Amino acid sequence: MSQLMTLALFLLAFAAILGPLVALHEWGHYIVARLCGVKVLTYSIGFGPKLASWTSKRTGTNYRLSALPLGGYVKMLDEREGEVAEKEKHLAFNNQHPLKKIAIVAAGPVMNFIIAIALFWVLFLVPSEQLNTRIGTVLPNTPAATVSLPKGDKIVAIDGHKVQTWEEVNYRLADRMGETGAVSVTLQKVVEGAKSSDSSAQTVSNVSSDTAKTTSANTQREVKVPIKDFMQGTQSGKDTLTSLGVIPWQPHIEPVIGQLSKDGAAFRQGMKVGDKIVSINNEPVKDWLVATRIIRDHPETLLNFTVLRKDEQGQSREIQLQIMPQGKKGPAGQKYGQIGAGISPIEIIVPDDYKTMVSYDPMTAIGKAFAKTGQLATMTLNSMGKMITGKVGLDNLSGPITIAVISKQSFEISWEQVLANAGIISLSLAVLNLLPIPVLDGGHLLYYFIELIRGRPVSERMQIIGFNIGFLFLMCFMILAITNDFSRYF
Repeated sequence: MSQLMTLALFLLAFAAILGPLVALHEWGHYIVARLCGVKVLTYSIGFGPKLASWTSKRTGTNYRLSALPLGGYVKMLDEREGEVAEKEKHLAFNNQHPLKKIAIVAAGPVMNFIIAIALFWVLFLVPSEQLNTRIGTVLPNTPAATVSLPKGDKIVAIDGHKVQTWEEVNYRLADRMGETGAVSVTLQKVVEGAKSSDSSAQTVSNVSSDTAKTTSANTQREVKVPIKDFMQGTQSGKDTLTSLGVIPWQPHIEPVIGQLSKDGAAFRQGMKVGDKIVSINNEPVKDWLVATRIIRDHPETLLNFTVLRKDEQGQSREIQLQIMPQGKKGPAGQKYGQIGAGISPIEIIVPDDYKTMVSYDPMTAIGKAFAKTGQLATMTLNSMGKMITGKVGLDNLSGPITIAVISKQSFEISWEQVLANAGIISLSLAVLNLLPIPVLDGGHLLYYFIELIRGRPVSERMQIIGFNIGFLFLMCFMILAITNDFSRYF
């Protein structure tokens, strides 16, 4: 695929997800302004030069599509921005009661919250077979390994919050990013070979009848897993589960090379199809996923491989190879190693003991959607606070390039992933716009709440000063986010 075609696909995916979210955000401002009796002059999707437009003869509103798809705006009749005829002064935004101004400005972010809740609700309605939260592997030299979390036990709560899926575990752990202390992990022992009596799954999720081979004991225990600068420093770029050291069930795959890329490091350094990896840097390798983890964790680092190779007579002998994994960049810009080797295609069957069917009725799903929206909004604000205090690096900021990359990847995965990412982006837009920064909706809300309390508007001079400061802050924020994007992907 040509680079031009790839760029076009990124832009299309970006527009397909962000465009409707921006349009609906601005529609929130627009429709509430109309309901409050304010005349709307322009409804624009995007900024900058006009690409296409249409003016309504009935309302006089100019609807337009502009060149820069990074936002949009609704321009209302306002005496501060031009002359207003005497007969239309009652339609001007600046002459409205503060409560009307607050409603109009808040309508955009509120619309993004509604979109997020609606999308999450749809996703919760879709039945899905998932891996349950039983621990499949505990990685060595990780926080989980220091307290010997047992393989096979089920995680039922993180920091006192109940969890039923690995996604919920991920979100609870992500909320601890940058922190030092201990993560409280509540475990439930799973007894093999008994009929299931886990009634907790019956009201909000339906557990597959195939899982009747196991049961969760009633006794639970809490384990404090120590963390230090969680997901930062040497853990930077790793996902939450890997950083803690707990991995869901994974199949056992013999570490036998089934295919090699001719431009990969493994082929160039003498590895052959059929070689069985015995160890890497003297660390025993009994499973392909162990080999993958070591290779991914050591980009551009020379590794010593010991492999078993059969000769023409079928005799095996050990071969020593030195291979330096090539440095690649993942979906979130994290660097990982790759040697250009893979296994032969195999059929993977997940044991029934590690599967669960998750399904929610409409009322339960709406409750879950509200809860998830609240949790993610709190987590977003918490992350911003940690950036300000230095607990989390500013390199975690993401800009439009990251949104485009994630959008394209979501279309390649499934429609559920598209809705999930759209919900998260919509929620992020809502939270960001509510920050009390002049230029953003939150800054305007601050002004109008002050006007409501004082009984008169904030002086125009103070509003201009606030606007200039807010604009400068927002530009610095955007430059940093875009710089981070370039460092991740280029």
